[in-house]
Amino acid sequence: MSQPILNANEIFLEDNTLITSKTDLKGIITYGNDDFVRFSGFTEEEFLGKPHNIIRHPDVPRIAFKLLWENIQNGKEFFAFVKNLSRTQQIYWVFANITPSYDENRKTIGYYSVRRRPSKKGVEFMSGLYKSLCEAESRGGMKASLEQLTQALQNANTTYEELVINLQNTGKTEGYY
Repeated sequence: MSQPILNANEIFLEDNTLITSKTDLKGIITYGNDDFVRFSGFTEEEFLGKPHNIIRHPDVPRIAFKLLWENIQNGKEFFAFVKNLSRTQQIYWVFANITPSYDENRKTIGYYSVRRRPSKKGVEFMSGLYKSLCEAESRGGMKASLEQLTQALQNANTTYEELVINLQNTGKTEGYY
């Protein structure tokens, strides 16, 4: 198995990387695959039973996680660019897809996430947007961050989902923000 490519304090995912994890309804990790172990730097013993936010980087605004929870708790899938922080304090960006997991009666029993290598343009764009949203949060809380995000999306005539899917698939940033 090849090692991740390192650049200073950043880890770059390879094209074939698929980081997967499962959580319960409260975001407590119940499963993580080998790529989760490899990139997070945590052993299975260290992450099982812990909140998924153990890999959360503080540069990701709280509003992004609020949108995530609103969507998945309503049975919708959610896509996002996420900046993570490994156990060894290395940064790694992912393009995440999070979906509800169901039992045989279609009752939500947890959440499943698959993360892969994000587009370079998407990471560059979202880094700037997240910085701006974090600054808004520090001034006026999540309400200010949501207002700024909503305005940016309205100005670009797009939705959050359309924005992140487009950034991942095409890398085009013209007209946004």
